[in-house]
Amino acid sequence: MDVSGHAAIVTGGASGLGAATARLLAKRGAKVALLDLNEEKGNAVAKEIGGVFFKAEISNEAQVQAALDGAKEKHGVARILINCAGIGGAARTVGRDGAYPLDKYVRIITVNLIGTFNATRLFAVDVSNAEPLNEDGERGVVVMTASVAAYEGQIGQVAYSASKGGIVAMTLPIARDLSARGVRVNTIAPGVILTPLADGLSEEALNALNASVPFPKRMGHDTEYADLALHICENTYLNGETIRLDGALRMAPR
Repeated sequence: MDVSGHAAIVTGGASGLGAATARLLAKRGAKVALLDLNEEKGNAVAKEIGGVFFKAEISNEAQVQAALDGAKEKHGVARILINCAGIGGAARTVGRDGAYPLDKYVRIITVNLIGTFNATRLFAVDVSNAEPLNEDGERGVVVMTASVAAYEGQIGQVAYSASKGGIVAMTLPIARDLSARGVRVNTIAPGVILTPLADGLSEEALNALNASVPFPKRMGHDTEYADLALHICENTYLNGETIRLDGALRMAPR
């Protein structure tokens, strides 16, 4: 799919991976709508790229539907969905204060896994009824965001790993579900990427992360995620796949 001229939705688009991808899509001529909770940053990115911003909690059906409806009114039926909205959080199954707080576990699963599915299922309705874009019958594409934690979750990452593992696990079934409708579904599983989630790390921790990557020995850039997301949009034969973007990193227990 040539993204130029097509409407795109980017969740978590106010910063990090989402903002980088929104900028690249807009640079390539896509009409981009951002969904996020941070109004100040979201509006700033939207203004920068000539897009539009909608405040929405990704797991809230009514808010996401309203945002998609608003984006459709502004740009037409979206053909591209990039799911970048997500949160982190660490705690051991049993820690010094007892069992892992269940509400914290539920919150991470709700935002990362249920939120991703919520946006995907609602996006898929309109695009399924749109005209095909090419001779293959392609109508649209979804890119979801997992993590290498889906495969090698570290100590304290039980909820985060479960949420991202769920995204990996549902990639192929959703791709199969939507295959008759001409909508492709793929997932990117990033390694250690320089995003706002890494802002709280010390220099020592950052250096350790850099050293842990086989090659290149550094954290990834959000623009490298954006490049891969764009390629997935453009390569019609990529479907039902999860692609690791991690410099061959395999996470240690801690």
